Amino acid sequence: MSDILRNMSHPQRQQLNDEVHARPPDLLSSDSAISYLARLADREDPGKEFRLLKELLKQLDLPEANPSAKHYAAQAQGFRLRWERHTEFSRYAITVDNPSEAPFTSPAIGLLPEQWLKLLDGSVLTAIHTRILEAEKTTETVEQCSDRYFDGNVLVGSNIGDGAALALTDFRIHSDGFSRLLVLNREMPAIQTGRMVQRLLEIDTYRMMTLLALPEALAMSPRIEKMETKLNGIIEALERGHESNDQQLLERLIRLEAESEAGRLHSQFRFSAAEAYYDLVQKRSIELREKRSPGLQTYDEFITRRLAPAVKTCRAVSSRHQNLSQRLARSTQLLSTRVDVDRQYQNQTLLKSMNERAHMQLRLQATVEGLSVAAVTYYVVGLVYYSLRGLADAGIPVDPPVLTAVSVPFVAIAIYMLVRRVRRGVSDTHS
Repeated sequence: MSDILRNMSHPQRQQLNDEVHARPPDLLSSDSAISYLARLADREDPGKEFRLLKELLKQLDLPEANPSAKHYAAQAQGFRLRWERHTEFSRYAITVDNPSEAPFTSPAIGLLPEQWLKLLDGSVLTAIHTRILEAEKTTETVEQCSDRYFDGNVLVGSNIGDGAALALTDFRIHSDGFSRLLVLNREMPAIQTGRMVQRLLEIDTYRMMTLLALPEALAMSPRIEKMETKLNGIIEALERGHESNDQQLLERLIRLEAESEAGRLHSQFRFSAAEAYYDLVQKRSIELREKRSPGLQTYDEFITRRLAPAVKTCRAVSSRHQNLSQRLARSTQLLSTRVDVDRQYQNQTLLKSMNERAHMQLRLQATVEGLSVAAVTYYVVGLVYYSLRGLADAGIPVDPPVLTAVSVPFVAIAIYMLVRRVRRGVSDTHS
């Protein structure tokens, strides 16, 4: 029976079904420390992500990972390692259960080989130290947590999971290069704790991935303005209507359109990705099921206030670029039509001139034919005269001058008919 079911299944059924289990959350106790890294993938070297993981597993003496895997988890000596591969980044989580040190004093990242950490130089976009504590075992207020764990910075946080825990962060990078996240767990079980921490870490990761589009938008804005100025100059020249410059204007438009299209292709992916990441940030924020904690700005409020303007800037630049491309397309089409009309007019003028020359050639040909008939008639009549004169000298009673005069119209008509017949034959052959 099992063989029959396997034959009935789609070839990708198992793979598609397991996709929902591809990145399960960790089971996190109420006293644990996590160091989290999100590293941008090398687009020119896609295989580098797996080579980094392979090198780390080798140095930690852990089992090898499947090269096609998107997720890897293993228990090392004193900590758990978790790796996930995404489209544009890979992320690592190092988790220590029941750490003896105070929060953020001895991060879990210190358990990884320093030699391997150096391989991540210049590629880490998000780095967060997370500490989970039992709320019952701490009596510190939010202000005291800020002074002790966050260098006195203003905190952002809320009661998550419908009040099952309190999450605090300052969204700042501290002196060790890591941000900090403190979760005071009241009643969340291990699986829920894992899900909530995963969402909090994803919010920060996707927030940073969204903001990758902002430098691109800010760099593109002056380039778009420069192209708009060039386009306005071309349109003004087009309005003045100097036909002799139409071809040059068209060439300038084509170069400008190519420049615009190259910029659009370069930025289109980044802006589209920013929209997708921003959507994920909003969804993860909803999934936190926040309840306000007095005196704190919630995650949703902070992200909406800080991240939304950046996204709107990217949208505005993208829309402006799209409008520029449309204006360029319309201007190019308009000028191309004008150039085509001018060419058609020039072609008509040329055809008219050719027709006039053809008529002149026909008239000249008719004149030449008339002269040819006269000339041939003259020579033929001369032959007739000499023939008649020879007959007269031979004693035959003929009058050469009179008969020659009588033969002139007959000879002329005959030659004319012959020339006309030859011309018609030539015309029929060419047609």
